[in-house]
Amino acid sequence: MLHDVVLLLLALTVIVISCELFTNGIEWLGQRLGFSEGVVGSVLAAVGTALPETVIPFIAVVFFKGRSGAEVGIGAIAGAPFMLSTLTLGLCGFSMWYFARKGRRPTELSVNSTVILRDLKFFIIAYSIAALATLLKDLSLAKAMVAVLLCAIYPIYLYQTFKHEGELGQEPEQLHFDRLFRGGSKRLRLIVPQIVLGLGGIIGGAGLFVDHVEDLAKTIGASPLILSLIVSPIATELPEKINSVIWSRNGKDTLAMGNVTGAMVFQSCIPVAFGVAFTSWDLSKSTILSAVVAIGSALSYLLVIKRGKLTAPHLMRGAAVYAVAITAIIMLSR
Repeated sequence: MLHDVVLLLLALTVIVISCELFTNGIEWLGQRLGFSEGVVGSVLAAVGTALPETVIPFIAVVFFKGRSGAEVGIGAIAGAPFMLSTLTLGLCGFSMWYFARKGRRPTELSVNSTVILRDLKFFIIAYSIAALATLLKDLSLAKAMVAVLLCAIYPIYLYQTFKHEGELGQEPEQLHFDRLFRGGSKRLRLIVPQIVLGLGGIIGGAGLFVDHVEDLAKTIGASPLILSLIVSPIATELPEKINSVIWSRNGKDTLAMGNVTGAMVFQSCIPVAFGVAFTSWDLSKSTILSAVVAIGSALSYLLVIKRGKLTAPHLMRGAAVYAVAITAIIMLSR
């Protein structure tokens, strides 16, 4: 068991470090191409930091055959939007509240409501379709059509995001490869290799993680689905959390929230489409509960933003929702 725990921690470390390399490179690529804050936050940074959650279910289903591999895959797919819409947004709110009290940022939130509302609407639509797909049971053709629909939703979202005018964001933190090679953070010859290295580390770390989640689950007698639903997102979504804390501290609330809500859209389309198409997608009560909570949480934020009343305490409630939901999920799994 100790061996599995050590290797699991090693895998998570590799994923987080690799994702930091990838995200930092993607942000600089966005700066190099002159993209707006909405595009950088909701698309480039969101997709970059969403890669670990995306790779883990793919590897679990493709390379680890059998029921446990499918359970890990489905758990990781459902765990990502569940945690993003509750705990991660809650952490955003806590960071905004904390740094405002310390005088390091304004008390009022400065959020581009067009960007965040668009993200939440696409997420609610896509993830609702995905949740309802569990009712299709063995209707493989119908499931294939749902998977195609989900894949089609994301390009529409990208079109709407790139079409929206926005300001060019400030330069991100210095490119990590520039610290080593001193070639200039805007040089593609440094940006591209850093992105490739980060992607390779994410894939390798994800494979190691899936392997030892299964072994650890067998050792302690826990369901692989529950472990992947709870444990996997805590680690793989660290980049979203860290980026959002940094942007919240600096008062860049659109980037802080867009990084999370953009990842929610991506997770509700691409990984879910893969799950619907290549697994039984017969969701357990625990998984269905996580989906209902994620959709309900997103809907509540959408209504608050539409009323123009979004505050840090509103976001902080997501952490409480997460704690209650996790308790219920553990109880259901017994």
